[in-house]
Amino acid sequence: MLTVEEARARILARITPLDGEDVPLTAALGRILAADAVSGENLPAFANSAMDGYALRAADARGASEQAPVRLRLAGEVPAGRVYEGTVGPGEAVRILTGAPLPDGADTVLQQELTEVAGDGYGYVSLLAEAPAGNNVRHPGEDVRVGQLLVPKGAEVGPAEVALLAALGVHPVRVTRRPRVAILSTGDELAPLGETPGPGQIRESNGPYLVAAVTRAGGEPWPLGIARDRADELRAKLERAREADLVLTSGGVSVGDYDLVKQMLNEQGGIEFWRVRMRPGKPVAFGALGTTPILGLPGNPVSAAVTFELFGRPAIRTLLGASQVERPLVEVVLEGTDITRVDRRLFGRAWLDSGAGTLGARTTTGDQGSHIISSLRGATALLVIAEGEGVVRAGERVPALLLNDAMPWGQP
Repeated sequence: MLTVEEARARILARITPLDGEDVPLTAALGRILAADAVSGENLPAFANSAMDGYALRAADARGASEQAPVRLRLAGEVPAGRVYEGTVGPGEAVRILTGAPLPDGADTVLQQELTEVAGDGYGYVSLLAEAPAGNNVRHPGEDVRVGQLLVPKGAEVGPAEVALLAALGVHPVRVTRRPRVAILSTGDELAPLGETPGPGQIRESNGPYLVAAVTRAGGEPWPLGIARDRADELRAKLERAREADLVLTSGGVSVGDYDLVKQMLNEQGGIEFWRVRMRPGKPVAFGALGTTPILGLPGNPVSAAVTFELFGRPAIRTLLGASQVERPLVEVVLEGTDITRVDRRLFGRAWLDSGAGTLGARTTTGDQGSHIISSLRGATALLVIAEGEGVVRAGERVPALLLNDAMPWGQP
């Protein structure tokens, strides 16, 4: 059996990022940049006021104080979105609002709280403090300069990136095309979503799970339904799946008489491996349908979810050209129940809690068996327990894979 790292490396070695496409900036949230976004202008583009106040020459404010105010002639006003027509001369000041361009001749702004205005309308303004050159002035390029890298290729676009790109006029943006991911469940025992199970059947959950997980990973799910345990039906559905960028199946990759996915892989393309030294999720198959990579996940729901996180999600993120394809790994303190090591690497579902300034982890309620779907609910991490003998005790530090991008803390 391969290690998790060996299996993941083999999968990712067969996958290359997809082509890019241009999308409106307003539709780019969650997308991966296919090219560096570089600024074509300065931010701010012009010198402007950081305060409501008075634009003037710093030399004219020298020595001003509450005890010895300096009086300047009020020559006009410039609101945001306008340009002052004229030049601020010696002994003059211009009323200026936040964001308005600094008038020619002025080199500083004194905030209005440090001034007094005599009379109605334009007249005179008294300065109650000095205003050194550059005071309350936002200078061109202070935030971003022409040619500066804004967001690198491979980065995911979040709200902050949208704001930055919008401020520099980067629109549309070049992002990687979303991978089309075919999803196929297998087994006579499965009843489709919305249908009542027949005798001996169970409700199918892996397909709906994978549709949601693929979407969250950034792919476009393409559900192909359920393939019954008949070679001709499975063969026909896999033939359709060749049109996808990636194929995910669940079930049919173990050693049973009706586990046909491995057989079809050998027949239609080729199988590279089918077992990984992990628990849950040992029977994982990987191969190709022609040039289309196919990942065969186990049929047990928890096994399918864990193996998707370890192999399926990184494959999708690689297709997207993401700079980070694997979940972040952190160190946590085990709380509550001890965990017994087994002969394979164990991945336990857990809740994380940041109480008392320490990142703690507690396994989700109930049995951690590969068929216990409720153990997935609310899990924010997978505890990574190395294979071997003995017990990991509460209070020990263990590695954990963070599952949620926007992670809630504590038990749901």
